[in-house]
Amino acid sequence: MMGPTNGSFPANLPILDDKNWNKWSIQMKVIFTYQEVHEVVEEGYPTLAEGATDALRVVHRENQKKDNKAMFFLHQCVDNAHFEKIAPAKTTREAWQILETCNKGADQLKKVRLQTLRRQYELMQMEVNEKVADFFNRVIDITNQMKASGETITDQTIVEKILRTLAPRFDHIVVAIEESKNLAILKVEEL
Repeated sequence: MMGPTNGSFPANLPILDDKNWNKWSIQMKVIFTYQEVHEVVEEGYPTLAEGATDALRVVHRENQKKDNKAMFFLHQCVDNAHFEKIAPAKTTREAWQILETCNKGADQLKKVRLQTLRRQYELMQMEVNEKVADFFNRVIDITNQMKASGETITDQTIVEKILRTLAPRFDHIVVAIEESKNLAILKVEEL
């Protein structure tokens, strides 16, 4: 999570661990863009050929500075295990590719997790003695987890799920809500 800044340096940088690759990589791309170093991370930069002109040497030095700046951020934003993996990298592009490879399984894991969450969501029903607020919180918790795993889920879908799965003692209230409200625009908070 990004906090207040001191000059142009964020006070709280995101740290990559073994559970947050997707969120972390998004945050880092924003930091790299803000720090104007994203090109060297994504594309790298050409090596300096022998006999290069002074103009090419200047450009190369600027690219090296950008790469060092980006590498500094990478070093600050990874846990010890990930640091050890990228320590031998000569460029930020190389380090980023190592991190992508190491965390490639994160997408597959996210898909499996999403399937599990979808199943839990589908089977979810309000318990007989459960309070409405507790049931709402359970539904919101699962839908938030689904969204964090890449699912697109609308308020309308959540509202309809809640109304469909409330305990039978609320049937008369469900009918009243369905007749008096436009479910297509009703927000979960309003429900």
